[in-house]
Amino acid sequence: MLCQALRRFGKKLVRKHPLELPVAENAPARSLSTLDLVVLGVGNTLGVSVYILAGEVARDQAGPSFVICSLVAGLTSVLAGLCYGEISARVPHSGSAYLYSYVTVGELWAFITGWFLILTTFAHIGIRIWAWTLFFDNLFGNKFSLTLQETFLPQAPGVFVEILSFIVMFLLLLIMELLTRNIRQLSLVTKTLTLVKVLALGFVIISGFLKGDLHNWKLAEDDYIKAGLNDTSSLGLLGSGGFVPFGFQGILRGSATCVYAFTGFNIIVTRVELAQNPKCSIPKSIMISLFICFLVYFGVSAALTLMVPYYQLQPGSTLPEAFLHIGWVPAYHFVNFGFFCSLSTKVFGNMFPIRQQVYMMAKDGLLFPVLARIQTGTYMPILATMIIFIVGTIMAFFLGFTDLLDLRSIGALLVFSLQAFIVLILRYQPERKNGGKEGNEADVQEENRPAAESLTLQALFFPGNPTPTALSGWVVSVCSSLLVLLLTLLCLVLARWPVLLSGDPVWITVVVLLLVLITGMTGVIWRQPQSSSPIHFKVPGLPLLPLLSIFLNVYLMMQMTAGTWALFGSWVLVGLAIYFGYGIRHSQIP
Repeated sequence: MLCQALRRFGKKLVRKHPLELPVAENAPARSLSTLDLVVLGVGNTLGVSVYILAGEVARDQAGPSFVICSLVAGLTSVLAGLCYGEISARVPHSGSAYLYSYVTVGELWAFITGWFLILTTFAHIGIRIWAWTLFFDNLFGNKFSLTLQETFLPQAPGVFVEILSFIVMFLLLLIMELLTRNIRQLSLVTKTLTLVKVLALGFVIISGFLKGDLHNWKLAEDDYIKAGLNDTSSLGLLGSGGFVPFGFQGILRGSATCVYAFTGFNIIVTRVELAQNPKCSIPKSIMISLFICFLVYFGVSAALTLMVPYYQLQPGSTLPEAFLHIGWVPAYHFVNFGFFCSLSTKVFGNMFPIRQQVYMMAKDGLLFPVLARIQTGTYMPILATMIIFIVGTIMAFFLGFTDLLDLRSIGALLVFSLQAFIVLILRYQPERKNGGKEGNEADVQEENRPAAESLTLQALFFPGNPTPTALSGWVVSVCSSLLVLLLTLLCLVLARWPVLLSGDPVWITVVVLLLVLITGMTGVIWRQPQSSSPIHFKVPGLPLLPLLSIFLNVYLMMQMTAGTWALFGSWVLVGLAIYFGYGIRHSQIP
């Protein structure tokens, strides 16, 4: 009885969402070309992060090696984009990583993914509120809070002024969101704003290489003394100079924060049902938009650190302020206008993903049914928008700017890892039909088949079937799960890299043992037959690239602070309580 109950419970955790057949690809509703999707991805990815990360990363975490941080974060996102591209080609339905997980690996991971996405969107709204505050500070000559205090609360303490500034930003963003909900030409507006953003950032890159000074990448003790910062070669919290003033640890920490800058591309997968030829255009637009954004971020980070010594960047400083440093006041206003366009683009498109995510989870029975009305009627979307902004404002007030950036990044990295895991498993699974009872019956047959096949050492390295079988698929699933565990352990050990460099034989032995096990299991997966189903896009280099993606994602997550992990863990615990207390019993999937 106990075994049967546990078996039924386990099946509930991995039950998969059947897919209905997509509408015809030449249907009138499909209006978005590959160019439209690229513009959407670039517009959503080249957001406020490029203007606000400088003060947080370059000054306090990486210095001039901010350039390397952008490179590492870009590589991480490109690997994730490859995985998103293959899954979107296999599952050409509008949704998100939540739907992809539900269709491929089951309900529990789908709920966790959706729950992560909700958190990251709330964090992003909090970041937007911070960004608008910084923009108005620039607009009023860094006197926005002072202006509010002199106008409304001349005798109030500073904390009340800070609360008032967040309330003003909340009301402003809410009004703008409500006013733009029903604009029919948002696509044209988004394209125009995206063009202005790209032009402004292109101007920053060109200016940086014209007015930049390579000496800012190799600062020494004399430079600090001349600047009146210190009479020694050490700046304490400001590092020790050179291209990498905060060392290798600073690059890792900065890379983890910079991941936030590349997380906007996944909005493309929410437009599958509006895309022309989605199996081809979705993966192509993801890769093109990520490549464009990588070039822009890399160029902007290089230009900024060449124009301004990293120690002169102030916490909360924005990209336009670099032009005040070199005396180009008209350029400061032009780039500030690009900052405004970036903020405005987010207003036009940021509410749809979170409302759609909550609606999908509620419709599937994983969240409370009242939330399924979030996308229906006239007043419910407005009320939902108000509630979402209130939560984001509260997070912006109680959490620091860096905490919000890290929450957004850690959620994105976990979702990226799950998508890489999905690609690794799907490529080696036997074909199964999607949708309806027929697909579910096929799944049951596949689940029962491994017991009839024999698992031998020879079958692990020399499978006898050139096409995937239930046994080979099961072997890949088990090995992939163990590899994720081993890679996590390896990242935990490598996080102690100073001890490894000291030559401690115990830790070196542990690393070698883990590498041997990882190599062996990767070899087992490599020897299994892959699916030959014709899809428009496949991740090259399996199983290495998905495993590299998982490794980079987990290792960057290890750089987050204990406070960030505590906040994230609390959110996960609340989500698991909702799922096991409500969702698992009310799921619409039999």
